[in-house]
Amino acid sequence: MSGAQEYKRQQPPKMYLVVSNLKIQDQLEGTIRLLRGNLCQEQEGGRSRGDQLWVKVLDYGCMVKIDKQLLIEVPTDLTGLLEPVSDPESRLNLLINPKQLYRLAALPLGTPLYVQMGQPGELAEAELRYRGPLTRGSTAVLFGVQLKDSAVGRGNSNGSYKGHQLFTCPEASALFLPANQIRLRRWSRANDDHHNNALPPQPQPSIGNIIARTAESSPSLAPVLARNPSSPPPLQVGHRVCFPLEDTVHGGEVRFCGVLPGRTSTGVFVGILLDNAVGNWDGSYKGEKLCSISSSLYGCLLPISKVSPEPRSRRHTPPLQNPKPVLKPTQPPAPVSSPASTPKIALMPPQLLSAKLALKPPPLPSPKPFTKPHPLPPTPPTIKPLTLPSPTATDQPQLLSDSPGPLSPGRGDGLDAEENGDAGLEIELEVGSMVEVNDPPLFGVIRWIGRISGVPQLVSGIELDQELTAGTDGSYLGERHFRCPANKGLFVKLRNCRRDSRFPAPETPVNQVERCNSIAFAEWGSERVEEHTPPVQGDEARDMYQGWKRGIQGHLNSCYLDASLFSLFSCCSSVDWVLLWPSNPSDGPHCSQAQDLLRCEIVNPLRRFGYVCASKTMALRRLLEAESSDTGFTNQEKDPEEFLNKLFQLLRVEPLLKIRSVTQKQQPQECHLYQLFPPSVPLCPSSPVPLSPSLCPIPLSSPAVLMRVANVQTLLETSFLHAGLKFAEAPSCLPLLMPRFGKDFKMFDAILPSLTIDITDLLDDTLRQCSICQAVAEWECLECYEDLDITPGHLKQYCHTCNTQVHIHKKRQSHSPCQVGVAGGPWTGPLHGTRQRLALFAVTCIETSHYVSFVKHGPRPDDWLFFDSMADREGGENGFNIPQVRACPEVGRYLSLSAEELGRLDPASLRESARRLLCDSYMCLYHSPELSLYK
Repeated sequence: MSGAQEYKRQQPPKMYLVVSNLKIQDQLEGTIRLLRGNLCQEQEGGRSRGDQLWVKVLDYGCMVKIDKQLLIEVPTDLTGLLEPVSDPESRLNLLINPKQLYRLAALPLGTPLYVQMGQPGELAEAELRYRGPLTRGSTAVLFGVQLKDSAVGRGNSNGSYKGHQLFTCPEASALFLPANQIRLRRWSRANDDHHNNALPPQPQPSIGNIIARTAESSPSLAPVLARNPSSPPPLQVGHRVCFPLEDTVHGGEVRFCGVLPGRTSTGVFVGILLDNAVGNWDGSYKGEKLCSISSSLYGCLLPISKVSPEPRSRRHTPPLQNPKPVLKPTQPPAPVSSPASTPKIALMPPQLLSAKLALKPPPLPSPKPFTKPHPLPPTPPTIKPLTLPSPTATDQPQLLSDSPGPLSPGRGDGLDAEENGDAGLEIELEVGSMVEVNDPPLFGVIRWIGRISGVPQLVSGIELDQELTAGTDGSYLGERHFRCPANKGLFVKLRNCRRDSRFPAPETPVNQVERCNSIAFAEWGSERVEEHTPPVQGDEARDMYQGWKRGIQGHLNSCYLDASLFSLFSCCSSVDWVLLWPSNPSDGPHCSQAQDLLRCEIVNPLRRFGYVCASKTMALRRLLEAESSDTGFTNQEKDPEEFLNKLFQLLRVEPLLKIRSVTQKQQPQECHLYQLFPPSVPLCPSSPVPLSPSLCPIPLSSPAVLMRVANVQTLLETSFLHAGLKFAEAPSCLPLLMPRFGKDFKMFDAILPSLTIDITDLLDDTLRQCSICQAVAEWECLECYEDLDITPGHLKQYCHTCNTQVHIHKKRQSHSPCQVGVAGGPWTGPLHGTRQRLALFAVTCIETSHYVSFVKHGPRPDDWLFFDSMADREGGENGFNIPQVRACPEVGRYLSLSAEELGRLDPASLRESARRLLCDSYMCLYHSPELSLYK
């Protein structure tokens, strides 16, 4: 793949809003009405036709071709904010005023807001607590707010969504709202004073691709930066920054970042709300208000080149001041007697601020002052492996020396640290652990753990995130313990390390196999049903199965089993005989247990209630694992054919298929599934018959861009033909595995599951008709299959007369027809011409190692269901998958097409469900309801 192609793949699809109300005539959907503000996604596979684009209307899920002039492109960093807005008109109004969106994207957590509740215009007071997507993989950005004052109790959660705790607040006090229901609250003088007296909130990371900008930021900022690539990137509103002023480094919070009005040539300026009253700016420039500053004493406007992001080690600490002369970094600081007289560091780069918080290499460091940090704003509690006591001046993490300094008080209250403290840390922390030391913290990764002469405790060598003047390159006292960049190595006692608080503590590993059969799944349980329950059909099946927590719940790579069982048993009874197959004592205990489990715990409850818990399928997986030598059935990914083979072997039932070679009259081979092996050349007509678009229910594309398409009927015939095979008897259920060759290469762009397949000519020892005169066939010719003069692409069998006439032709004299066997000898009676056909009842599909299924639930062409056992998830690693079944009537229209018609479709016009069915099919299931009665 070229670099340009790979870059294109990495780009997110462009998003658009419709700018006016439209009516579009579609031959599949009829009249489609689009509203102003409908959100559309450009289709990557779509080929532009001049001024038109193929787009997917996300509000309706349909594909349409629309003029570019009727669309307005949405900036990538605003897409997530507009996506959850349900009202199209509100969505368009938000995009018309992008400054407001950028302001919302940059709001720091803790900002007071008004939110829209109840009737239009009804506003309630709230506080911003979360901003971002609600579920993994989602791009929609919502605002999590905690209701205040009289609105408390009118929310719908405690800050959690589908089991994920996004923030913490009292019950019924949280709401998750889109951007159009958020209003900024004007800051009062009292609020400003309170904000200046309290510690500003920590800057929050940007959400997704949203780039924060204030509403007052000039739109000319991007061109200025483009002309001057060396300019530093603009800071985000809410970020903490610091800058030198006279003899002191001061800090504050960014309130404005952009180009000054009328001074685009001077570059970017930063407006800062200071921590201390040392400023002289009120938030305005030449009479135009750029941001809100409560008092000019707390405001400062500086060029961005004079401002640096505040390092983590300096946050929440007061500015360091000292009227004494500046010391060079190489000089040891003079001893001080109070926290107020620390060395002056006004000219020191911000990266070196943390150096003043660590002790120097040998000789022993000078005593460091201890400064009590400001109280932090309340944050959700985080779980740490060990609770360390509050640090004092003597138990700050130290760089070790020849003579170890005073040790920190042990956590064991007098017990030996080696037996208590360090032993616990050895379990929790190891080489590669992300840790923090000191307070304010220094962050890094443990690169070495061991002993150093003269120090009784374990020592850790840490590679820091930022350089430290007191750091090393991984050596201590001339001995190298690990390698890292200069000034990033730090040696501290292991007991003084704690896990990096920026990341949640890892959950204790849980045996997911045992957990699935424990009380943890009690709320997700399903009932046992003893009596035989036939499958429901039609609208009743759709109403029972459709929805969340429907179908079979997935757990621990079980999608191969879930999709297979749902396909076989949810709406079809052709395989029910395996549930009632008589067992013998010689079959072993696992056989009867598996049959009882499959019938009473899985199939009957699925048909009665529409849902089966993962604990039931896990019990079946355990039996499969106990019966076979393969230990991966309970926790590893498998294929449907591997599962079905093992299941039928465990149940000791007769094989579904009996297949015989026509060249070697031997006993038939028995199997449960058949893998299609088509010829090496794809079966796609080189010059398809021109089709009138008016006769096809789906818009067709130019014949010059044909997809490689094959149908299952043709694949089955050619596979049997080239392998010289016949069915020894007609199967009641026929599982067919589609030809696939990995994710990146497929023999066909699409495989059309034939709604019915005719196996009459694939049966051995049965009466067949002559392909020409419909008399009893006595001869069959494999070479005639591709003959263009006699119905190409169909099996040919002839009576004695037609066989002679056909092969007199010089083109066919080299053919070698073989005689057709008929049970009981030559047939002299009448031939009724009954054909043996099987009907499609389910398709299992695979995409990125995940199996789903499409199941036909009724006689109508659009009676189709889509099932995914892991459609959503509640909780983290120890959470639960949520299965989903939904009606999927649109695939019926695609299945009604011929292979030639499907090949002429524009791939970009395929709906998501149709694309998965046609392009990712893995196994097609066919059955004969009449024959299944004899099983």
